[in-house]
Amino acid sequence: MKKGDKYGVHRVIEPEGVLPQPAWKIDNTMEIYDNEILVDVQTLNIDSASFTQIKEEAGGDVEKIKDRMLEIVKERGKHHNPVTGSGGMFIGKVEEIGEALKDRDLKVGDRIASLVSLSLTPLRIDRIKEVRKEIDQVDIDGKAILFESGIYAKLPEDMEDTLALAVLDVAGAAAQTARLVRPGDTVLIIGAGGKSGLLCLHEAKKRAGVTGKVIAMGHSDASCNRARELGLADVVIQGDATRPLEVLEMVEEVTNGELADIVINNVNIPDTEMASILATRDGGRIYFFSMATSFTKAALGAEGVGKDVEMIIGNGYMKGHAEISLEILRENEKLREIFTRLYT
Repeated sequence: MKKGDKYGVHRVIEPEGVLPQPAWKIDNTMEIYDNEILVDVQTLNIDSASFTQIKEEAGGDVEKIKDRMLEIVKERGKHHNPVTGSGGMFIGKVEEIGEALKDRDLKVGDRIASLVSLSLTPLRIDRIKEVRKEIDQVDIDGKAILFESGIYAKLPEDMEDTLALAVLDVAGAAAQTARLVRPGDTVLIIGAGGKSGLLCLHEAKKRAGVTGKVIAMGHSDASCNRARELGLADVVIQGDATRPLEVLEMVEEVTNGELADIVINNVNIPDTEMASILATRDGGRIYFFSMATSFTKAALGAEGVGKDVEMIIGNGYMKGHAEISLEILRENEKLREIFTRLYT
């Protein structure tokens, strides 16, 4: 076997000298190097911002969605949406393990979920079998490669694959919420009725405790109803996160003008940066988990309104994030019921 770079730089076609994620095109031939893992892919979970953009571009037409996905992979060697810059993740079965990785706790036949983005993962799609538009999941015949540095999780035996995939796709959000929220905090979760938002509600309530306050914000009736059904938010508000002054007014009302200590932004559309910033008190923190976030807009916007807030990039990885997020479903029966209804 040929020797490969730990970070997969040997797969980069253009431009030379960059890592696979920012690269425009990578090599997706499926002959593995000595430090790679070949996976027979079953399902792709496309990043919410990416899938929303593709779906809108295709006018909701399933065949056009398929064509666009195939076009992206053919052009780039990976599912790296050129508009949103985001990817997603996959689940599949290990087919081959490179010689340099034989000492790992992994064997051929293991079912795994990738915990690195499709925006850096060599991917080949032979056929798209089904597109589940409402949950951003796509069943395929195809293969993918994980680099030596690529992280993954073995799929749990106590839940369905599609359920585990839905959770693991956004595992970083709940884990980072657990890290950020402290007892007594007032926490605003924007996009609280979505996949990542519901998981964040669980961790926010758990960490803020009885002395804290958790505010769930959703855009649609369905989103707000899911947040209410979960029963963890002290307050549920409905609004458009692209209208910052309206959001500010609502948050001022439910916090007696004190605003939020922590804001978690989970939405999958652009132009929600200022709502997050205005809703945060001076000295507070904002976690932008959404891949639709413009960090230029966030940085210059905060400066423009004179807000001294700490803004945190939504790193989808932290140690133990997969275990933390899967354990949430085991802890919270109501949340598991909602996820099972939505994603299986």
